[in-house]
Amino acid sequence: MHTRVFVTGVGIISAIGNGTEETLSSLNGLRSGIGQLSLFESVHSNIPVAEVKYNNIQLSGMAGVDPTIDTYTRNTLLALVAAQQAVKSAGWHGSTSQRNGCIMATTVGGMDYNERYYKSLLEGKYRDLLSVLDSADSTEKVAAHFGIRHHVTTISTACSSSANAIMLGARLIRNNRLSRVLVGGTDSLTKFTLNGFYALEILSPTGCRPFDSNRNGLTIGEGAAMLVLESEETADPRRVLCEITGYANVNEAFHQTASSSDGTGALLAMTKALEKASITPEDIGYINAHGTGTEINDLSEGRAIDSLFGSRVPPISSTKGFTGHTLGAAGAVEGVISVLALKNQVAWPGLNQSESMPELSFTPLSTVTPGPIRHVLSNSFGFGGNNTSLIFSNL
Repeated sequence: MHTRVFVTGVGIISAIGNGTEETLSSLNGLRSGIGQLSLFESVHSNIPVAEVKYNNIQLSGMAGVDPTIDTYTRNTLLALVAAQQAVKSAGWHGSTSQRNGCIMATTVGGMDYNERYYKSLLEGKYRDLLSVLDSADSTEKVAAHFGIRHHVTTISTACSSSANAIMLGARLIRNNRLSRVLVGGTDSLTKFTLNGFYALEILSPTGCRPFDSNRNGLTIGEGAAMLVLESEETADPRRVLCEITGYANVNEAFHQTASSSDGTGALLAMTKALEKASITPEDIGYINAHGTGTEINDLSEGRAIDSLFGSRVPPISSTKGFTGHTLGAAGAVEGVISVLALKNQVAWPGLNQSESMPELSFTPLSTVTPGPIRHVLSNSFGFGGNNTSLIFSNL
């Protein structure tokens, strides 16, 4: 018999705040974190981004890390801040038990660290030994901080990365391989990602406007979010925030970066997640959509939602108008927002919307909307057609 999987703690840091209280305040106040680039110099400084409002020295202090130690990337610092919040809210004090695990996700890894030296390396000016901090570096440092040694894994599947980390953690608990797992994702803003998405010609010059007829691209963001997942046998009932009841990952392999125009993979991921949760589309009280604000993604996801829900699309929005697109951290960031929606029985609107997409039957939320909400469907769709849907449920 499969065990149930409960969320007992959450932590988050993004462009709209540090911690759940600041995040809720920004969501309820409709305050976006999208603004001008200030973290580093760039020829693309005119393009809006969604930065965390702390420098690395400040993040080091928040994470309890000596700022003179030069092997903590911004990625790791963001992850440590979010993880400490999640572990504290779960009442977990760390343990070396073989029944504990840590599964994290990222796309940029230690790129922000390596970028400091890249130019001088090319010019032959830097001759000291340079550490290579790959995608696993943040995971290993977070796991070591909490004494987790026995199941430490890093996932990098583009923008579905941390949704897949949550799914894998839930599967390990559900199948009695682990009792408690720290899951989530982190991605810092780097020149690599900003330049890369600029080259793809999908960055918004004004700030993203998901599911709007006049949408003009996505907005890169940064941040980290972590969740503590526990088995029914391990979880303290007083700490339980919600249950993970459904999940599915589908890879349609349609294109290196683009979604299929008819949303085949998205539709299948949502359908399989509902089947796993043993619920119907009518049971979903809110959809936190992937909704990046690009022409292709929003149309593809929207068509998939129309196909699944028909004329009864529940309240829906993409919160990327608040946080920007946090890439590998997006699934966890929006997972925490989904947990907050259940806990507070409220759904938040998208921002910057003025005109509905004529191709779709639904119009996203435009105001803060109270429940009731029993089940939240959270979508995260990545490059290469890697599509993941999660369902968070009240008990």
